[in-house]
Amino acid sequence: MWKVKRMTPARIAVLGIAVVAGGIAAYLASGSDDKPAPQQVVSQLQTVDVLVAKNEIGLGQSVKPDDLQWQTWPAATASGTFIKRTERPEATREITGSIARSPFIAGEPIREPKLVKADGSGFMAAILPTGMRAISTEISPETGAGGFILPNDRVDVILTKREKNPDKTGPDIANSEIILSNVRVLAIDQAPKEKEGQNAVVGKTVTLELKPEQAETLARSRQTGTLSLALRSIADVNMVDNRDEDGQQRSRRGESVNVVRYGVVSPTTMQK
Repeated sequence: MWKVKRMTPARIAVLGIAVVAGGIAAYLASGSDDKPAPQQVVSQLQTVDVLVAKNEIGLGQSVKPDDLQWQTWPAATASGTFIKRTERPEATREITGSIARSPFIAGEPIREPKLVKADGSGFMAAILPTGMRAISTEISPETGAGGFILPNDRVDVILTKREKNPDKTGPDIANSEIILSNVRVLAIDQAPKEKEGQNAVVGKTVTLELKPEQAETLARSRQTGTLSLALRSIADVNMVDNRDEDGQQRSRRGESVNVVRYGVVSPTTMQK
């Protein structure tokens, strides 16, 4: 026969504490899966719709509606020169018909300083900057850097004059000087832009972008001698030349000049 032990008050208390502790543990375990996941704070990027070129727009090309589109752009990097939909919702209609003064690549934001309204004027008049003039002069492969001058290149204009020998016993004296420096070529013949894959244009006429006083200098020089073009390196475009307001080069102390006499070249130093 099994003998049943009588439960003492102490044992009952211990058993009660164990049951309560187990219930609490079970409750906590069952409720741990129901806890919501901590929320992650995500900062939203501010954007703005910017008008961009949908296709490539070449120099002198008239802008069509199909050449433009609105594109989402980070607001922090949107320049003040960009055209924003919030500010100009009708910009596509307003820009249509403008002429590209400089080319655009696909996806490039449209900026109005690179566009001009023709208003019925010709292409050349439309792309000329304010205050500048377009003037043409004759060239040949020999005087035009062998035909390797392209629109938008920079050139120096050289005037060569032949003068009679004062002694009348030798050949004529040839003198050359740079009359205009670092001027932009607008067109070769009727080509205002470089064709794809083209690295030379052999033409008979070059159109230069000049200031009014430079245009006068060129016109006078054409009547006194032969004009040649010297192609400048693209790295020299921003160089500042020592020139007068009309584009004439000033003589500087210690400047070396080659003088041709009787077919013999001799260096001479000019003094101020």
